[in-house]
Order: sequence, then structure tokens, then C-alpha cells
Amino acid sequence: MLRTRALEIFLARIEARAFRIASIALSNEADALDAVQEAMIKLARRYASRPEADWAPLFHRILTNSIRDSLRRRRVRTRWLMPFRAERAEEAAPAWPEPADPAGDPLAGLEAEEAWRILAEGLRSLPDRQREAFVLRALEGFDVAQCAQAMGCSEGSVKTHYFRAVHALRGRLEER
Repeated sequence: MLRTRALEIFLARIEARAFRIASIALSNEADALDAVQEAMIKLARRYASRPEADWAPLFHRILTNSIRDSLRRRRVRTRWLMPFRAERAEEAAPAWPEPADPAGDPLAGLEAEEAWRILAEGLRSLPDRQREAFVLRALEGFDVAQCAQAMGCSEGSVKTHYFRAVHALRGRLEER
């Protein structure tokens, strides 16, 4: 019972950040919600008995795999099933769900919203592994070892992907 409660607390704490990660990668709220829900269910069913310290890297690994599966399904549908509808779907700009602070300065809220939108666009333009390394290191606060575990690669690989992502994003942001 205590274990179940700890898992519920963990999932509640990580839900908004996981949705943000999936939204960046998938550019579609419905697909992002599906990926997060799938990752949460898999973690609860398969890994609830693991130590709590293992849950965060495991969850991010599961979420990453769910996102990749969703992108793979989308590519198949786009290529073979819906070639004309896909063109219209790519034209629509995805919404970035980052609410402004109502108590704060409205101008600062707009600037923060614009900064998140630019960051999300930059992240979407990165290769999958670079985006994953950046999100885990910069937004989630994982150390290199935790990122390596979550990404299923070496620590050196994490450092390389993160370095490349930072430089690509910095270049993109400097253009603006």
C-alpha cells in the first residue's frame, strides 16, 4: 500500500514535465497525452517493485520509447495512408501549453511564452537523441549517469549529444 502511494506521488509529480517533453517531440497534444499515459501505465505495471531511485530514469526511457513508437506510427500513416491530409497537418503550428503567471507582469508573461515557443521550435528541429539529452539534462536536471541510464547509452554519448544540442540551440536562439 505504501509502495502504491509512493508511485502515485511520483507519477503526479512528473506528469506535467512528461507532457511537456512529449509535446515538444510530437507537436500534438493528443499524441503527447497518449505517450505519457502509456509510459505511466508501463512503469506502474512492470517496474513498481523496483527501488524508487530507479523510477525517474526508467520512466524517461519508457516515455522516449513511447514517443518514438508514436512518431514511427505517424510516419507510416503519413507515407502510406494519408498523404494529402499529412501535408495540411504539417502546416498547422503546434500550440505550446505554457500558461503565463496571472499574478505577474503581463509583458513578462508574454516574453516568457515567446521564449518557450522559440525553445520548443528549436528542440523540435534537433535530432531525437540530442533533444532527449538536452531535455533530460537541462529541463529535468538529470546528471550524466542518470541520462545514460534513461537513454540506454554511455555517459560519453550523453555528453556528446548534450554538447551538440546546446550549440545548435544557442545558434538558433542567436539568430532571433
